[in-house]
Amino acid sequence: MTAAQSHLDTPTTAELVARAEALRPLLAANAAGGERDRRVAEESIRALTDAGLFKLAVPKRYGGYETSLRTLLEISAAVAEADGGTSWVVTVINGSAWLAGLFPGRAQDEVFGTDPEARVSGVISPTAETRKVDGGWRVTGKWFYNSGSWHATWAVLGIPVTDADGTVVDQGAALIPAAQMDLQDTWFVAGMRSSGSNCLIAEDVFVPEYRVLRVPAALIGTYPTEHADEALYRSALMPFLSLILAGPQLGLGRAALAYVLEESASKPISYTFFSTQRESPGFQLQIAEAARLIDTAHLHAFRAADAVDDAAARGQYPDFLARARARSDTGYVAECITRAIDILLTAHGAGSFAEASPLQRIWRDSATAARHAIVSPPVSYEVYGKALLGVTDSITPMV
Repeated sequence: MTAAQSHLDTPTTAELVARAEALRPLLAANAAGGERDRRVAEESIRALTDAGLFKLAVPKRYGGYETSLRTLLEISAAVAEADGGTSWVVTVINGSAWLAGLFPGRAQDEVFGTDPEARVSGVISPTAETRKVDGGWRVTGKWFYNSGSWHATWAVLGIPVTDADGTVVDQGAALIPAAQMDLQDTWFVAGMRSSGSNCLIAEDVFVPEYRVLRVPAALIGTYPTEHADEALYRSALMPFLSLILAGPQLGLGRAALAYVLEESASKPISYTFFSTQRESPGFQLQIAEAARLIDTAHLHAFRAADAVDDAAARGQYPDFLARARARSDTGYVAECITRAIDILLTAHGAGSFAEASPLQRIWRDSATAARHAIVSPPVSYEVYGKALLGVTDSITPMV
């Protein structure tokens, strides 16, 4: 594929959003079944695949769209308006494909070169043991909360990097084919049930050195990919991986607001003289506050994404303060959306919690996703506050 052909074949963000919006009726119809089965329905996965929505962060060299962080947020949000769990799977698989794009070309060829429809999941916590051998490592470990694991063909998984004596000398992320691992069905949760965030298990799997990304180096922008001309794969590591998790929240907030607004025209306020909620000044104030919080979440998410994309386009790696602000923005998106949904639940009334109401699933999905460790608002705010003050005793390297 030539560069000119690649450019012509790449849809715009607006076109990709339109594809996601066109799938909403199908994704929404399959949402309850996905929650019951604790995995996204295969019909939905096929439709998302056919629409190209798992190729957003795949390099154009392999027929992917190689879009931008901003585009990923907009697609995830559009999908989440239909179903939060499906959006989470779309988000994580695209984010993990982006991670795969940081590896050496030889590793990328193995993932995408032989299978243009390859899907990657990921957990970067190094919950494994490794043994150094000729040409790489033997890896044994368990990685929990591997979202989209039912649908992934590869996984990027955190490992300790050891030397010949068994001493841990670095931290890494290993690309491992799903076929070389077992999947343990462990995802029994209150929210994001259809994300299928199960446990992957490797038993003495050989991982060659070229399929191991050194995480500390990557945190400061040193990536082993030879394709330095590809702007997307110059994006800052943790701002990218944290901000993508804001996308589903944006769509869940919009879905909750739209539902409450629609219902307010016919739903009375019990034990009052209001025949419809929309007549009530109290209800009007609640709606305004919730909408303002959702708008605020979008402003922070898109500002942060645009900053990451702009820096990558210029070939500049953001400094620590800019990266800390991106992490803070991610936490603030989660805080704003969860507050907005709480207000909407109260405004709509006790009927919000009926099993037939989409609001209860939106609430559970958003609340669960907002507690992801990388999203955690208190941790994110502390990281940013320390950076603003020049306090050097960092609480995490993941910035």
